[in-house]
Amino acid sequence: MKLSNDWFTALSTAENENLVIVTGRKALQEFKATKKLSERIELTWKYEGDAQGMPTDSEAELMEEVQELLQKVMEKDKLAIMTSVYTGDYSRIMVFYARTSRVFGERINEALSTYEQLPLSIYVELDEEWEEYSDMLEMQAWAVE
Repeated sequence: MKLSNDWFTALSTAENENLVIVTGRKALQEFKATKKLSERIELTWKYEGDAQGMPTDSEAELMEEVQELLQKVMEKDKLAIMTSVYTGDYSRIMVFYARTSRVFGERINEALSTYEQLPLSIYVELDEEWEEYSDMLEMQAWAVE
C-alpha cells in the first residue's frame, strides 16, 4: 500500500466562533480497511497564540518543525499515520492512527528528546472504524484552494 501525501485544507470554527484550520489527508481508505491501525492518538499542543486564537509566527514555526519530525518518524515503517491536523482556538491537534500506542509513546519520547519539554498532551482511543477520520473527510466539501 502506498501512503498518499495528498492533503486538503478547510476552515471551521470552534464553539466560541474562533477560526480552526483543518488539514486532512486524503486517500487512506486502504489503510483504514486493513484494521491494523486501530488506535487513534491525538496529540494536543496548547499555545499562547494571538487575539484570534491562532499561533504566533514563532509558535507556528516550532509546531511545524515538530509536526514534520513526528510524521516522518511515525510513518517511516507505518507504525502510525498522521491523518489530520486542527489548528486554532489556542491549540493544535495532530491525529494519528497507530498499530500500538505503547511503541508510539516510546518513539515520541525518543524523537523529541532534543527539545525542551513541549506543551503536549496525549489522548488514545480505540477507533477501529476510523470514525474521526470519516467525520474529518466530510470537511473536504469546504476545502479552500
